[in-house]
Amino acid sequence: MTLLIVLVVAAAAAWYIQDRQRPGAGSSAAAEARRLRTPLVRLADLAGIQTAAGGRARNFVAGAVGEKATARLLRTLEREGWVVLHDLALPYGDANVDHLAIAPTGRVSVIDSKFWAGDYEVHVRGTRLFHGKVDVDDRLDGLRYGTRTVARLLGCPAHPVVSMHQAPVRGDGVSVGNIRVIPAENLCARLRAVARHPGHTETQAALAARAKQLLPSYGSNR
Repeated sequence: MTLLIVLVVAAAAAWYIQDRQRPGAGSSAAAEARRLRTPLVRLADLAGIQTAAGGRARNFVAGAVGEKATARLLRTLEREGWVVLHDLALPYGDANVDHLAIAPTGRVSVIDSKFWAGDYEVHVRGTRLFHGKVDVDDRLDGLRYGTRTVARLLGCPAHPVVSMHQAPVRGDGVSVGNIRVIPAENLCARLRAVARHPGHTETQAALAARAKQLLPSYGSNR
């Protein structure tokens, strides 16, 4: 009985401490994982009991890991003069943008981080995205919506990219409509290439100021 009480207290303390985490890359995914991993779910995890909420929480944790890994890659571009913002809240609902990168030329890229199992290849069949034999095209819907919203709010074209961690991507990347899915290690090179053709006349400073005003950090308004 004493051991059970200790485990419950430990689970509750961990839940409280993690809930105090600062905004940043992966904050919305981590917040959803914390919401799902209540003290009772944490206790079940400690006891080796599988729960639906625990499984969903692990998926969100993996998402947060991918976002943090992408953020580390994007630091290279920040040193080159890019403006990079992470985990931005969209105006309606709980939707968010994982990363927004604005090149010195003013080119805007909306980046979605994915951290999928490395046992299966990511490829396109017809017009849809697959992970191994599983159709996962609907997992791009958030990026599609986020890209349209960013383009409307900033008043300029936005380039959607998936930064894929762990799962291999066929060739050097695949295209699904206007979305490019690439291995994470190729992300910065891809963004630099796209940035050569901004397609509009807005300056980086003007776009960055508008983005910071209209797309606040997820954690700052939750």
